[in-house]
Amino acid sequence: MTMLLKNAEVFTPEGFKPRDLFISDGKVFVLAADSSETTDAVRIIDCTGKVIVPGFTDVHVHLREPGFFYKESIATGTAAAARGGYTCVCSMPNVKPVPSTVDALRAQLDIIEKDAKVKTVPYGTITMEQDGRSSLSDMEAMAPYVCAFSDDGKGVQTAQLMEEAMIRAKRTGKLIVAHCEDESLLHGGYIHDGAYARAHGHRGICSKSEWIQVQRDTELSEKTGAGYHVCHISTKESVEILRKAKERGVDVSGETAPHYLILCEDDLQEDGRFKMNPPLRSAEDRDALIEGIKDGSIDMIATDHAPHSAEEKAKGLAGSAFGIVGLETAFSVLYTCLVKKGVITLEKLIELMSVNPRKRFGLEGGLIADGQPADLTVLDLNRSYRIDPARFASKGRATPFEGWEVQGKVLITMVNGEIAYEETDA
Repeated sequence: MTMLLKNAEVFTPEGFKPRDLFISDGKVFVLAADSSETTDAVRIIDCTGKVIVPGFTDVHVHLREPGFFYKESIATGTAAAARGGYTCVCSMPNVKPVPSTVDALRAQLDIIEKDAKVKTVPYGTITMEQDGRSSLSDMEAMAPYVCAFSDDGKGVQTAQLMEEAMIRAKRTGKLIVAHCEDESLLHGGYIHDGAYARAHGHRGICSKSEWIQVQRDTELSEKTGAGYHVCHISTKESVEILRKAKERGVDVSGETAPHYLILCEDDLQEDGRFKMNPPLRSAEDRDALIEGIKDGSIDMIATDHAPHSAEEKAKGLAGSAFGIVGLETAFSVLYTCLVKKGVITLEKLIELMSVNPRKRFGLEGGLIADGQPADLTVLDLNRSYRIDPARFASKGRATPFEGWEVQGKVLITMVNGEIAYEETDA
C-alpha cells in the first residue's frame, strides 16, 4: 500500500524538520512539507503535531521461544516491541534448544519467519551450552544468520576462553556481546552491597563482578582486534573502563537500560518487579551512567526485556526470577524522565534508541532518507498515559514503572512500509 504521512516533524541528520513522507514498495521517500507529488497515495495520515523517527532498535530482548513459551513467545514479544515503537529486535540465546549450531538455531528462525511482527535477528551463543564455560559454539556456520554472539545470562569465566571466542568471532565479522559477571565474586544472594541490601538481609551481585570482566574483556579486545559490546552496564567503573578503552581506539561499545538510568537502590521495594540482573545500584552509579550516555562512553539503550510468569515474579526480591519487561514502556519513561527534564535532548535519545544500535550491529535502517526501508515510528509527545501492565501485549507484567504517569505515546509503528501497530484508543 502506498501511504502519505503529512505535516510531521521528521527526524533527519540535521535534526527535526517539517516533512511529508511517501511510502511505496516498503521504502520511504522524503518530501517537502505540503508536497503535491503524491496524490496517488492509497492512505493519507495527517501527522500534524506529531513526530516521526526511525523505528527503535533493541539489541537485547528475551523472546523465550523456543523452549519457554509460557513466559513469552516470538509473537507476543514482537507485538510488545511494535507497541513500544520498535521495528527491529535482537533475541537473546537463552532458549531451548541452545542456538550453538545452525541446526539448533533453525528452530528459532522458523518461528521468527512465521510469527514475528517486527524484524527479529537472533543471537548465536559463544559456548556450546551457553554457560560461559563449555567449548565454543559453531560461530562460522551461524554467522550469516545471527546479529552477534553472546552467552547472555552467563559471563565467560576465563580469559583464555574469551580470547579464543574473540579470535573466532573476528573471523566472522560479528561482535562478541558479553554479560559480564565473574561468578567467583557472587555470594548466592541477590541484591548488591548497598544500604538496602544490608537493611533487608540480602547478599550478592557486587559491582566488581561486572566491572572486573569489562576490564578483562576490553584488554582482550585491544589485543585481538575483535569487536566487543557490553550488555546492561550498571556500574560507574564499567563506564570509566569503556571511556578509557575508546580513548585508546579499542573497538568496544556498550549499552545500559532504562531502569538503570532512572532508578537506583533507593527505589527498591520488596517486590519481584524490582529484581533484575544486574541489580539497581547506587545513585552515584546511576549518575555515571547518565554521563556515559551523554558523552558517548555508552552507545545505546536496550531494554533487556525479560518476561517471566506471574508466579515466578511473585516471590519477592529473594525468591523471584531475575528480569523485568521493558519494550512497551522504554520510550515514554526515558522521554519523561530524561528529555522532559532536560537531561538529554530528544535527538540524543533517538540516536541511543534508533541510530546507534543499527550502526554498531550492522542492521539495516536507522535513517529516514530516500530509498531506505520504511521502518518508522510516529510519536505523540504531548500524549500522557498511566503505565498499566494489564494492557501489555507481552505475557510479562513485571515492571518497576507500574502506575507511573508518563508522556510520549507511540501512535504508529511501521515495518517495511506495513503498519505493525497502530494506536486505536482515543
